Amino acid sequence: MDGGMEIRGGVGGISFQLEELMGGAEKLDAAAGELAAVEVEVRRIWEDLCPYQDEARTTGTAALIGVGEAQWSVQAVRAELERISNQVRASKRDYETAEAWAGFARGMGAGLTSTETLGRQAGDLGLGFVPNREVTELVAGPLAMAALLAVSPERFWVALAADLAAGRHIAAAVPLLAGVSGRSNRILQPRSVTLEKKETLPIEFDGSPAALLARAQTIDERGEGYIEVVEVDNGGQKAYVVVIPGTQAGGEIGGVNPFDEAGIVEGLGHSSAEINAAVLRALQDAGAERGAPIVAVGYSQGGIHAMNLAADGGFLNQYDMEYVLTAGSPVGGIVPEAGVTALHLEHRQDWVPGADGTPNPDARNRVTVTLNSPVTTPEGGEFGIGPGHRLSSYQAGARQVAVSEDPSLMASTAVLSGVLGAGGTATATRFALTRSNPPEPVTKPTPDPPPRPSEIGRAR
Repeated sequence: MDGGMEIRGGVGGISFQLEELMGGAEKLDAAAGELAAVEVEVRRIWEDLCPYQDEARTTGTAALIGVGEAQWSVQAVRAELERISNQVRASKRDYETAEAWAGFARGMGAGLTSTETLGRQAGDLGLGFVPNREVTELVAGPLAMAALLAVSPERFWVALAADLAAGRHIAAAVPLLAGVSGRSNRILQPRSVTLEKKETLPIEFDGSPAALLARAQTIDERGEGYIEVVEVDNGGQKAYVVVIPGTQAGGEIGGVNPFDEAGIVEGLGHSSAEINAAVLRALQDAGAERGAPIVAVGYSQGGIHAMNLAADGGFLNQYDMEYVLTAGSPVGGIVPEAGVTALHLEHRQDWVPGADGTPNPDARNRVTVTLNSPVTTPEGGEFGIGPGHRLSSYQAGARQVAVSEDPSLMASTAVLSGVLGAGGTATATRFALTRSNPPEPVTKPTPDPPPRPSEIGRAR
């Protein structure tokens, strides 16, 4: 906890601490190995001294006794190092097993019976009549698995195994449910996205997390289907920021705007394949050379696409994805490359980050910040999908992150500033993305019915 923030993962997270313990155990093993070699050498010396045991006691026997005791002392220290190393390894295994079982029980609904969870939800309902992130996360997983069981029992066990391995509840359910959704199947399937460069302009750039989220608001206000690529000069090296907006509702679902509600399905169910390809072309059109460092920023649905970029082997072969910043995004089931640093902002009252049914992992390269400060809908403002999902709340949280002295946050933001530098004048290029029309449904011709016998024939 740091003020109104709850922080998981990073260098201050439990997983990293366990990695450090394992590093310590390996060093203990190495030291024990060196002592074993010393033990063998001392034994050899003792054996070489055996012919002198009949010499004067102060020389022969005393030397044998001294060297023998030295060997036993080395042996005792080696055995103790090995015992400590084995205990550390056993503790790590026990902890991971306990975490796995607790996570599975929690994901299957046991967490909903917690009085602490229900108490928080009751308090949050008074601020906005929507489920909070924790309850949504606990409910979404079992609901997705129940849907799988109802639709395709044979796929249920496959998805359950995947859930146990990686926690991909919704990601496993979306393709199957889309496949049985009748007419909506055409609009939920991935479709090619075209790209058109619209404008290039100089901007005053600030590489802080709050300023990056402000870019997401700016590109959303530019119009439907827009993304932005910002070229930053960091001490002579060019870096690029890809800014992806959140869900742009209100139009035709599955229409030309790739960031409509159907875009969520493409992100969670199809790994943002078409959006990734469009972003790759946008970077190339913006002048980004192969291997250039990239920072991806996404709000809500945009965070799903940003994280999918960090897990796309084809994209990573072209560019060096260094950092991903998400706000209000369900990305717990997306696993980026190990070299990518990610910062995830979630709000306790925001149900959207919990919609994938699985928490973000506690990993060295991923830090999740849950904002706990209560928020309400501003007077005269629209409720939308709840006050916790407002981008302005996440911008305020990002400012808290920037001044925090938490070791995980300091390490994460240091990576970001190392890629983007101190800021200054940058170049923003904006692109309009357009989704192709869905294929027309194929209708099978109805065969002509067999000829019926005439009334005359039947009379005969």
